[in-house]
Amino acid sequence: MNHAAQVLAQAMQQCPLVAILRGLSPQEAPSIGQALANAGLLILEVPLNSPEPLKSIALLSAALPDRLVGAGTVCSAEQVRDIHAAGGRLIVSPHWDPAVVRQALDLDMACVPGVATPSEAFAAWQAGAHALKLFPAEMITPVVVKAMRAVLPPAVPLLPVGGIGLGNMAAYWQAGVQGFGIGSALYAPGRSADQVATSARDFVQAWRACAGRH
Repeated sequence: MNHAAQVLAQAMQQCPLVAILRGLSPQEAPSIGQALANAGLLILEVPLNSPEPLKSIALLSAALPDRLVGAGTVCSAEQVRDIHAAGGRLIVSPHWDPAVVRQALDLDMACVPGVATPSEAFAAWQAGAHALKLFPAEMITPVVVKAMRAVLPPAVPLLPVGGIGLGNMAAYWQAGVQGFGIGSALYAPGRSADQVATSARDFVQAWRACAGRH
């Protein structure tokens, strides 16, 4: 396991919430990043369809060296290399692409590909993925998660992404997930750092309740 993967594993134990900052601009990256860090979030993802995502990743990585910062919506090995050059250590994809996983592993980055079926999940895990993003979670209900969890190795961390809110975390947790990717319920362009911090604290509290860490 490379260093970034170790950081991911540690974060998954301490606070397994991935802040998905779609639409984040470089101008607001430092304040939003600090607000999330202050609230206890350890994993920050800037999707590549955000404005100037590599610049935001570079700023967040420099300002928050103890957090795991990287990119989402990563669809090619070339993008993996660009993210690495910007200082990112985490690769999150909407899909399972062997070339993306292989490039991330070659660069000692943490890799979380998106999967929607048991076949994809087994293939991605066997290729070296460090966790699996269940996407879109709107299509992968807690009942489906429970069925997948029954056949996947217990060591495989599962993180549903898409439509995750305070109201449905408990059902997914009980079905066997290990964390969550949280998007628009946490951050959207135009929200202040204070608003994001409040939402982040609410999500941390909800996760702690799910995990029995009161």
